[in-house]
Amino acid sequence: MNKKIFVMFILPDLETGGAERIVTTIANHLSRDRFEPKILLLRKQGGYLNFLKKDVEIIDIDTERIRHSLKPILKEIYRRKPDIVFSGFGEVNAYLSLFIKLFPKIKFIARETNVVSEHVTRKDIKFFYNFYNNYQQIIAQSDDMLHDLVNNFNIKKHKITKINNPVDFDFINEKLLISTKPESFKYNYKNVVAIGNLSARKGFDNLLKVFSRLKNEKIILHILGDGRDREILHQMKDFLGLRNVVFHGRQENPYQFLKFADLFILSSRYEGFPNVLLEAGACGTYSLVNNCRGGINEIIQHNTNGEIADIENYEDFSQRIMTLLHRNYNPDSIKNSIRSRFSKEIILDRYEKILLDLMKK
Repeated sequence: MNKKIFVMFILPDLETGGAERIVTTIANHLSRDRFEPKILLLRKQGGYLNFLKKDVEIIDIDTERIRHSLKPILKEIYRRKPDIVFSGFGEVNAYLSLFIKLFPKIKFIARETNVVSEHVTRKDIKFFYNFYNNYQQIIAQSDDMLHDLVNNFNIKKHKITKINNPVDFDFINEKLLISTKPESFKYNYKNVVAIGNLSARKGFDNLLKVFSRLKNEKIILHILGDGRDREILHQMKDFLGLRNVVFHGRQENPYQFLKFADLFILSSRYEGFPNVLLEAGACGTYSLVNNCRGGINEIIQHNTNGEIADIENYEDFSQRIMTLLHRNYNPDSIKNSIRSRFSKEIILDRYEKILLDLMKK
């Protein structure tokens, strides 16, 4: 029997974010005949710990800050000698790129999480992208991300493979089975849902300005998520007098909101490849999406699972919401639009292939 390929995934933690979700899904579903996945975490915490299969070992280096984690990460790589190191988080990828040459026998993969030129503003981190070509393989989630790496960071095109994010329909359907209508969804009102970290990149400030034009309509906006801009957004809501906006904080089961929503809105200024948009579709919910970079046009099939508009044109965007809320959609065609392209079976096959090909090189 051939020796199994030891893949060491690296993440800050397993909090409920996009990168963490994807790495958990990959580690859980890699073929155990061929692979032995382990996850190195800077700190062993987060909601996805509960979803990780028991046979995936967690290596906890117990470090608070990413910049302090480099030495312990390198030490674990040296000690454990994985066949492949799979770094799944932008900032860690950047720092690690400088040290890849120290391990000539190990293959290194970086999974990029955003359109880098939009996301990375600090010069000291941008500097590390000079060494990104040290990676044997870089995974971009969208065409926007791939072109950005090639055009703005001189990454060699043959080193980048585009793999979209997978959707775990089994997991979502289990959640939908136990989902009842949220109490905050008022009878006789249309309920619009938006989900994301409360930070500038998610554009909730623009969404509040849009909803200030819908004050007199029977529509409630439910925002799920937490983050550093929470206070500012709450103040903005009060300042604009928006009684039709509810902040719910982070929710254990966001699918409950997506399932019963009349519309999902993605207001981001930029994205990587938004999982939440895939998940809204997997719940059968139609989406209205701001026209931003990050794979939006690869996910949205116009008039089937959603449409794209410019959120900074507040008047037009608010009218678009009104129009969409008075239309009927077929939840099954919305689900199929996502399942046929992004189901975990399709996407995880591509991940396995890339890991196996890497070992042949």
